[in-house]
Amino acid sequence: MKYDDDMKRRLRRAEGQVRGVLKMMEENKNCKDVVNQLSAIRSAIDKTMALVVAVNLEQCILEEQAKGGDTNKVVHEAVDLLIKSR
Repeated sequence: MKYDDDMKRRLRRAEGQVRGVLKMMEENKNCKDVVNQLSAIRSAIDKTMALVVAVNLEQCILEEQAKGGDTNKVVHEAVDLLIKSR
């Protein structure tokens, strides 16, 4: 699978957010603020995972259709992958 620039940009942004949270912790910032930022990071990572799975699913479905195969298995595998990531 080819990971595009959007996916990488999302992860770099999350990486920056993690560094920001570490700085907040070093500065003994309010717990509520830290948790809010951690929640935002988790949300960003979840959205990135969904994007990766969606793009991969699209590619796999096209490949399976080209072979004349059953795409149901591919869809179920993608759903299972998302469920396991939670």
